[in-house]
Amino acid sequence: MSANKQFDVKQLDKIIGKVIDTVHDSKDEIFQIGEQSRQEHERLLEELERTKELVNKTIDEADKLEVQTRLARQRLSAVNRDFKRYKEEEIRDAYEKAHDLHMKLAMIREQERQLRMRRDEIERRLARLEETIERAEHLISQITVVLNYLNSDFRQIGEFIEGARQKQEFGLKIIEAQEEERKRLSREIHDGPAQLLAHVMMRSDLLERICRERGPDEMIRELRDFKKMVRSALYEVRRIIYDLRPMALDDLGLIPTLRKYLQTVEEYNKTPKISFVHFGEEKRLPPRFEIAIFRLIQESVQNALKHAEPTEIQVKLGITNNYIFIVIKDNGKGFDTNVKKENTFGLIGMKERVDLLEGNLEIRSKIGAGTVVLIQIPLDFGS
Repeated sequence: MSANKQFDVKQLDKIIGKVIDTVHDSKDEIFQIGEQSRQEHERLLEELERTKELVNKTIDEADKLEVQTRLARQRLSAVNRDFKRYKEEEIRDAYEKAHDLHMKLAMIREQERQLRMRRDEIERRLARLEETIERAEHLISQITVVLNYLNSDFRQIGEFIEGARQKQEFGLKIIEAQEEERKRLSREIHDGPAQLLAHVMMRSDLLERICRERGPDEMIRELRDFKKMVRSALYEVRRIIYDLRPMALDDLGLIPTLRKYLQTVEEYNKTPKISFVHFGEEKRLPPRFEIAIFRLIQESVQNALKHAEPTEIQVKLGITNNYIFIVIKDNGKGFDTNVKKENTFGLIGMKERVDLLEGNLEIRSKIGAGTVVLIQIPLDFGS
């Protein structure tokens, strides 16, 4: 038995070593994203300076043309007032000169407008890149803390886990969950924002050609579609960031964040109708409660979407002075709770969260009758 135990601890150390390598690789990937964002930020800064110079140059040219056009119009007015005094060539020259100057002025004003739009777009992109860089730096600092923890205290976890199977499965499940999450994020970014942004670049080139070949009216029509495409890309990026960590949770609190999250999930998936009802006082809770409750509801809703094929999901949250009550109910296909299923790591994680808060988790389901998740958490925990 002693030899067996020693062997299991070594196996777990190997698994945790793999976890550390995976987390370290994730840190390197985030660092690369940050570096690429910095390079793009520097490039855009240079382009912004050039664009500002072109805007100023165009304004100067437009002002000069404005003066010339005004003089040409005055000349044309003088010719019109005393038409008989001038020769036909002088009259034609006055008309043509006024017309040419007017067209040049209109073109340069349009060029100025486009340059201003480009300048504004670059400034918006710079702001978004700055947010990405800041987020990447924050994530790297958080991962560094996790790595320090894994390299120290977490390596002792083998002494506290009983049984060889539990130890091995625990480490493997962590690796699988991380790899699955990375695959999902990679797939979502590739199929969503990456594809949309590639189309945005193609459409931006097309806009320049349309402006040159078909004129500003056609370009404006194309620009409307271009804006829709950019808006879709922004929506996809925000949705992915929301899945990673809803920043609104820190700023707005649990109830507004849940309401927005469930609304976004409903809009994105379209099929199931998701309703949210909150009972009790809408107040801020300690951070450990807010993130735990959010993740519990998020996991329950995602489980229903992935496995139950529901047409309706109901989420109810009640907060009293002493307890938090959560009910997530769907009308999907349900399952037999007496049959142990594989790949239930999400449910295990939910139970662990509830246990850490000294709460109770109950799952009621029958085949063909939907599923109800009931959670009760005491608010005086740790006081």
